[in-house]
Amino acid sequence: MFRKLAALALALTMATAAHAAPQDKAAKNGDVKIHYVVDGKGPLVVMVHGFPDYWATWKPLMAELNKAGYRTAALDLRGYNLSDKPTGVAAYAMPNLIGDVAAVIAAEGQKNAIVIGHDWGAAISWQVAFNRPDLVNKLVIMSVPHPAGMARELATNPAQREGSNYARNFQKEGSEKALTAEGLAGWVKDPAAKPGYVEAFKRSDFAAMMNYYRANYPRGSGAETETPATMAAPNQRVKVPVLVIHGMKDTALNAAGHAGVWNYVDADTTILMAPNAGHFVQHDAEALVDTTVRDWLNARR
Repeated sequence: MFRKLAALALALTMATAAHAAPQDKAAKNGDVKIHYVVDGKGPLVVMVHGFPDYWATWKPLMAELNKAGYRTAALDLRGYNLSDKPTGVAAYAMPNLIGDVAAVIAAEGQKNAIVIGHDWGAAISWQVAFNRPDLVNKLVIMSVPHPAGMARELATNPAQREGSNYARNFQKEGSEKALTAEGLAGWVKDPAAKPGYVEAFKRSDFAAMMNYYRANYPRGSGAETETPATMAAPNQRVKVPVLVIHGMKDTALNAAGHAGVWNYVDADTTILMAPNAGHFVQHDAEALVDTTVRDWLNARR
């Protein structure tokens, strides 16, 4: 009996050791270094956060997917936390952001990956799928509608136009002067996690955060809405399975924007609406989001 218990203890120790701690790594897109954190073994999942956020927003989902046999790579967007912070609006134009995701996939030695994005990370993930379809084998989108749906809502939906007022303010010169690390972390409900967010935002560049909106967010409203040239794609179709997750209490992005997304997807489309979640759906409906993403990916493994 003693030998059996000793053998079991050794096996458990070896299993624990086999799962290495998360690693900080870096990818290079030209002269820009992109910091990311990897964990687990298996098919690669690249995770892209939004505003205001950093890689650790994905910790719960990373843990769920690591247990399910996936390798997760959660990046800090350029301008945020430990990634480089190039100056100027042009540095944050969409082609550069697409290149950052491509650089992480290449740094992991892979030709493609499952790509998951929230907020600006979702906008970038859509564009990666349009412009570099070779890089994406499955796509998970949180909160941000397909560009066609977003354009439709901005043109016709007063609720979406009102919801976008914050972005218009962000586009104004000097808007970053009103930002603080503590204020940006105000949405974080977990008291244990909030100090990490404050420190990450102190390491970030507030002007860079605003440059995402200046370089890529549509300008104007109604019929006068204009989409920046940097957001133009050769086509807006997605050739791989798509999972869309949205918090219906999101005041920045209207749920109606997701209607008809299936018309732009050549594979299967799944939509999950979380009725009690707001914009940060991955936190407001954490268990639902994590298990849904895991099961959805496993069903298409």
